[in-house]
Amino acid sequence: MNDGHPIVWTISDGKAGMDVQAIGVARALGVEPLVKHIAPKGIFKSLAPWGPVAPTERFGRAGSLFAPPWPTLAIATGRQSIPYIKRLKRCAGNNTVTIVLQDPRTKPGIADFVWVPEHDRLRGPNVFTTLTAPSSFTANALARLRSRVPESIERLPAPRVAVFLGGDNAVYRYTPSDCARLNEILQSFGARGASFLITPSRRTSKGMTDAVDLATNPYPRLLWNGEGANPYADFLAHADAIVVTADSINMVSEACASGVPVFVFHPSGGSSKFAYFHEQLEKRGLTRPLRAPLDSIETWAYDPLFAATEIAAEVQRRWPELLPASN
Repeated sequence: MNDGHPIVWTISDGKAGMDVQAIGVARALGVEPLVKHIAPKGIFKSLAPWGPVAPTERFGRAGSLFAPPWPTLAIATGRQSIPYIKRLKRCAGNNTVTIVLQDPRTKPGIADFVWVPEHDRLRGPNVFTTLTAPSSFTANALARLRSRVPESIERLPAPRVAVFLGGDNAVYRYTPSDCARLNEILQSFGARGASFLITPSRRTSKGMTDAVDLATNPYPRLLWNGEGANPYADFLAHADAIVVTADSINMVSEACASGVPVFVFHPSGGSSKFAYFHEQLEKRGLTRPLRAPLDSIETWAYDPLFAATEIAAEVQRRWPELLPASN
């Protein structure tokens, strides 16, 4: 993609997990995108990905969120964004390359290029897969973060163990026994000299937060309470090891970009897709399951995975066929 200063849009419903992927791919392509958040309502929300864009969006008209000049590239993430990317292609034609991240729940031909994780079944000539999910944590981004260690982190003794907490989702449930088990596991890290860098997410329950708080309170730590800027990026960059919950493919993927040991805590539940994802990471030597308290804090080396970089490289490789208007 060598068009000087191309206009790039990302389109999503604004959820953090959606934005992380699209913005990560755009930045891996060397551009800062214009982020466009959508909020379809009623029948237009229910009909996605098959239905149209609501007339109230005034798509293509002056003053609309979606108006010329059309972008060189548009990256849509999630089912709700599909009507918008299809409408954009009809308006802009071959002047805009359209990319969809995640399974569009319809035929892959709705965009010029589709990325899905390996554990999804969708395949086709325009479909590209990676094991992990894309994010903004490229090798260069992590190097920039590591060039400066925040004083609050520098004060903590090594090994510094980042703890990234998800929560209940469609297939996982954190039972009281799961929270108690996580409490015991984290105590075993602390008893072996670890300090902690802890961030919950919007899905983290109070019971889970309380269990982690109780386990790590006797030890040196930084525990983000949800106020102020989230230190997640610095925690990821400066951890000596990472504990991450199995329910978040995005967080596990970001942990696997760090190059440090990644311990995955598995709560109750799961699915075949999650099982495939975690089994492949274990087979490839990136992660190890965390099911019981540790006798020692293991260390191991692996080549980090940067899905956004892989996707960007494939887009660049296919660019001449993706944007015939530029030829």
